[in-house]
Amino acid sequence: MKIHHIAIICSDYEISKKFYTEVLGLNIIREEYREERQSFKLDLAIGDHYVIELFSFPDPPARPSRPEACGLRHLAFSVENINEKREELIRKGLYCEDIRIDEFTQKKFFFTQDPDQLPLEFYEM
Repeated sequence: MKIHHIAIICSDYEISKKFYTEVLGLNIIREEYREERQSFKLDLAIGDHYVIELFSFPDPPARPSRPEACGLRHLAFSVENINEKREELIRKGLYCEDIRIDEFTQKKFFFTQDPDQLPLEFYEM
């Protein structure tokens, strides 16, 4: 029917929480600490649409990212104005790749990454 949510494990919970809420602007739905797992779980939304579960665990292994590795390649967010979003993220201290044009849809997009180098795409709708 549709994707319910995406789960992300981060290496530094506070840094990733700040990134996803303050830099990307996602809204906190619920935050809990699970003592038995030594794990935070943060449920995040775009507007009121539940989208990401952010987890912390003690000493998670690094995620292979480049060169391209098997598994989730990237997480993509749709935006209304690609130029404005890119400039906003650059002002917030992120490195953003140049804007490119999708050869099939002719839509604009660019990539950046989260604090654990998970590739994030922003795609103009």
